[in-house]
Amino acid sequence: MSDRINSPRAPQHRDPNQQSRVRWSRLAGPAFILLAAAIATAPQLIRGNSCGHDFNVHLVSWLDCVNAWHHGILYPHWAPSPNYGAGEPRFVFYPPLTWMLGAALGLIFPWWFAPVAFTFLCLAATGLATRALALEALDDVPATLAGCAALFSCFTLFTAYERSAFPEFTGGVWLPLLLLFVLRDRYPSAPLMRRAFDGSTAPLAVMLACAWLSNLPLGVIAGYLLIAVALLAATVNRSWAPVLRAALATALGLGLASIYWLPAALERRWVDIRQATEDPGYNFENNWLFSHHADPALAFHDVVLHTASVISVSMIAMAIAGIVICWRRGTLPVQQNTGSGRWWIPLAAIPVVVLFLLFPISRPVWHLLPEMPFLQYPWRWLEAVEAPMAIFLIAAVWPVGHRVRIAVITACAACFLASTWIAATSFFQVCYPEDTVASTLASYQSGAGFEGMFEYAPPNSDLTVIARGLPDACFVGNPLAVLGKPDPDDPDANPIWAPEQPGCLATFTAAHDAGTGPENRRIHASIAQPGYLVLRLLSYPSWSVRVNGQLIQHLPQRDDGLIAVPVSQGQVDLTADWTISPDFIAGRWLCGLSSLSLAFLYYLELRRKGTRLT
Repeated sequence: MSDRINSPRAPQHRDPNQQSRVRWSRLAGPAFILLAAAIATAPQLIRGNSCGHDFNVHLVSWLDCVNAWHHGILYPHWAPSPNYGAGEPRFVFYPPLTWMLGAALGLIFPWWFAPVAFTFLCLAATGLATRALALEALDDVPATLAGCAALFSCFTLFTAYERSAFPEFTGGVWLPLLLLFVLRDRYPSAPLMRRAFDGSTAPLAVMLACAWLSNLPLGVIAGYLLIAVALLAATVNRSWAPVLRAALATALGLGLASIYWLPAALERRWVDIRQATEDPGYNFENNWLFSHHADPALAFHDVVLHTASVISVSMIAMAIAGIVICWRRGTLPVQQNTGSGRWWIPLAAIPVVVLFLLFPISRPVWHLLPEMPFLQYPWRWLEAVEAPMAIFLIAAVWPVGHRVRIAVITACAACFLASTWIAATSFFQVCYPEDTVASTLASYQSGAGFEGMFEYAPPNSDLTVIARGLPDACFVGNPLAVLGKPDPDDPDANPIWAPEQPGCLATFTAAHDAGTGPENRRIHASIAQPGYLVLRLLSYPSWSVRVNGQLIQHLPQRDDGLIAVPVSQGQVDLTADWTISPDFIAGRWLCGLSSLSLAFLYYLELRRKGTRLT
């Protein structure tokens, strides 16, 4: 054997036509998934944008990010347009990956097309990621079908069309890849350390970091999914390798994402973050499957919950049916490189555990595990079910005979087209005139601003009393003066301020020069008497406010959360500048150190991967 390995290889003459066929066969699967993603996105190209529940919130974030980039701020912290121009620290608490991607797409394409492009990219990436996981146990064609089944799943299209939840959309990308790298077992007979660190640890850490940098609930799901799957894989394989890999990947992945989560965790006391979990619509206790509430305010919530419940039961039923059929047919997925017949067990456990988490019986788990309430909707766990469902479903229906396979592929294609039709007719949300991309752009350019998010409000403040149409600065004698009057046409809307209303003794406009931007304010005013300047700027501890160069540290607290600055008679030069807090600096250092450690680990794994086993 050793003589044959060490002897010179005889020259091999390969047929160029055969090489070309092999090359095209490798590209065929990804190409079909790109085509499938285009078909799934086609309703938005035909009917226009689907203005789902979160559509405008994310579009405004993209616009604010582009605005910050135009002012030279690479990583913005403050979104200036929410709360009708008073802004909010949205970019401190919302993970950056998706709103930066949306902003980049807005720079490349027309704004109406940016959400469509985002949808296509996420659908295509979902299919490719699921296909990569499926290739561990299936051949190319069924693995490609599994990728298509994931991107055409009702939950994926529900998230894309009815909810327009772009950050959650990425769960279909990161979670299958996370499962791929934690379950990969390249050297099953190697020593423990070689088996654990086989080149999969570094990409596993990156997938976990991407989940946290895309969406907070997704990060929580990814963290717990990684721990559970690693422990189960270690048990069924009787090896600590998956646990060692997952432990190091978790430390490095959280370190990479610390640029976001560390400031967000330490600064949550500066905002009313409890509203993200205690609001009746967002509390997981009100979102068990098929729950119904007597509160009329939750009527629309219950309609969406019913749709999500039907999708949840259908997906989990298909996943479990696929597992049972594979068991009966003897076609349970087997890891191809090792021949391991236990590879499917952790994947099969996911839909079963998720089903448990969707009902009130799991309440103790939700209260026990840290950060679980931030998922808000238990059915968000379906993000982890998409890939296993697709793999077991295709493995269950994929026939042995070649002739029957054409019929199976045709039936799958018909199902995928039916899913697209359901998305186009049932999930598609027609935009109201004021919610179209064109209307949003017009409102943004006018400076009128938009509604804010209550969880980012200063503690003990009420965003619903921030007046619309406020000037940049309003001079008042009483720092608690009420600005604006109720809207007679819409009593439930925020009040409206007009120049003829009493309250503002004088108004001033912010300077627009080279030194100003979304994280800077400059007010030059001539004050006739001592009083207060109420800024159209939401209070937040990172704002450094100075009057004539003197730092103002103690400011009165207004009910609407706006900054009120005491000023004296005479010329006033007021500045409000965003300051980088120590937790941001710590997050950047930790992210940098983790990046260096990850690069070093990747280098070591590549070297060990190239070392021949003895």
